[in-house]
Amino acid sequence: MNIMTELMETLAHAPIEKRPITNYSVLNEAYAYDKPSSFSRGMRIDLNGLVILLISGTASIDEHGVSLHIGDFRKQMRRTLQNITALLEAEGATWHDIVRTSCYLRDIDRDYDVFNAGRTAFFKEQGLDPLPASTGIEAHLCRPELLIEIEAIAMFRTDKPKE
Repeated sequence: MNIMTELMETLAHAPIEKRPITNYSVLNEAYAYDKPSSFSRGMRIDLNGLVILLISGTASIDEHGVSLHIGDFRKQMRRTLQNITALLEAEGATWHDIVRTSCYLRDIDRDYDVFNAGRTAFFKEQGLDPLPASTGIEAHLCRPELLIEIEAIAMFRTDKPKE
């Protein structure tokens, strides 16, 4: 076996570097809730200069795990986007690195127009072009008072090409 083949074999079986994403200034960990939930806020995966951030379903929750803005869809959505922004910032990323979102609405018939208008305005504020791929889904959320939850995938490179 030559050295290149041996190196490729080693890399093929090397574990992928991953670690949880946190930002305690805006969100506590779900496993720290009064009723613990077994997931991380997100996961950072490093692949030789390519970073993938998998952000778990995020809602209008504060740094103590308390649901905020009960009954107000617009404010819940705004807090949800702020929480995702803070998780991205904790990893050196922005909304420009988001490639996909999955958006869960408790009542899609009632809230979709407000959701879409708010998302469009937020993406314009961020200057996103192209827009991330996205899916809107009606779902029962983990807490009855939550009206929206969003998960996201971001990708960016840490290895900048040399000029």
